[in-house]
Amino acid sequence: MTIETPIRPAAADNGVNTEALIGARGAFEQMPAAAQFTFRSSCAWNTGTQSRNTINGYAGLGQEHARKRTFTIDSDHPEVFAAEDTAATPPEIVLAALASCLTGGVAAVAQHRGIQLHSVRSLVEGDMDVRGILGMDPEIRNGFSAIRVRFEIDADASPEDIAALAAQSQKRSAVFDMLCNPSQVSVSVA
Repeated sequence: MTIETPIRPAAADNGVNTEALIGARGAFEQMPAAAQFTFRSSCAWNTGTQSRNTINGYAGLGQEHARKRTFTIDSDHPEVFAAEDTAATPPEIVLAALASCLTGGVAAVAQHRGIQLHSVRSLVEGDMDVRGILGMDPEIRNGFSAIRVRFEIDADASPEDIAALAAQSQKRSAVFDMLCNPSQVSVSVA
């Protein structure tokens, strides 16, 4: 009996250091407390519905870390909501986070599996009935009622292998998990 297996390039180069990720996984198995991370964003109101998030430090590996640079994410609302439309809306930023997490995951999984990528694009849409946000109907939720993700992936792999990349990315995506499973959120005023 002869079994044929597809030949994969010895080393795909998708720009992901999977050896370091596998090494971190081994280290976290030995020291689970080091795997506990706390990420932060500080948001300041500007005017109207405009705000700016500033992201720099985080806690992990048992200590505080500063980033190489500070990142900012501006948000606003569109003119149809009597706003200035100077930036993406917070729900659009959530969709962008999901797209980024899943797309990065595809690259990491492809690298680990020796699949060379040529291009990856994820298109994300979320449906929302804004009557909930406006307090018009307490039965209508404030968030998305449905989110759809569609990948366009060009890679040196079969359609089945490409579908498996997307499935594994979804399985390991932190943002996908956050959107699909409730998180405990507490709010306080200082």
